[in-house]
Amino acid sequence: MSGYAVAHLDEIDEMDDGREPWRPVRHHFGITAFGVNAWTARDSGDRIINEHDESDDLNEELYVVLRGRATFELDGERVDAPTGTLVFARPGVKRTAFAEEPETTILALGGIPGKAYEPDGWELWAPFRPLYEKGECAEVADRLRGLVEAHPRYAELFYNLSCCESLAGRTTDAVDHLRRAIDMSERFRAYAEDDSDFDPIRDEPAFKELIGR
Repeated sequence: MSGYAVAHLDEIDEMDDGREPWRPVRHHFGITAFGVNAWTARDSGDRIINEHDESDDLNEELYVVLRGRATFELDGERVDAPTGTLVFARPGVKRTAFAEEPETTILALGGIPGKAYEPDGWELWAPFRPLYEKGECAEVADRLRGLVEAHPRYAELFYNLSCCESLAGRTTDAVDHLRRAIDMSERFRAYAEDDSDFDPIRDEPAFKELIGR
């Protein structure tokens, strides 16, 4: 097996989660040391990077404008970013970016200072988000099961599957898959404590035992 891989950005299939199209660079290469993806705006004026501040995840992020031109907003300050511009944002900085030209593409890299990167598989979950937000949880759960079986290393997939199963009334499956997520990453125990997706099963003894209540 070769120790390197090469791909042109356009060779990586685009994905769509209801925002701008993006390409799962990390997943494509199987990178496990850091997060990296590329976002493309179809039209001038489109938001490329959603507004967020990383105050929960504590990621440092580096954005590289690969083509086109963007305007970043960083804690309310507007920054012009033509092709080749690098923008670095620490946790807590509210950031977003808009395209100034069609097909503007931004590469985003991120990681938590002092902590080993944990791939969570959000790239695989993202296409299901629009259906989940419409409340089609049973359908999402049915489709997500196969994905989880194909990619059993990702705790977030197990967690999101558990959320959908809870909302779909599949209590036993929801508890089993939440347990798998927690076994893989303890942070999902804390997530489940306040996640409204688990309200349908919150009083179940197995759920209470799992989250330590």
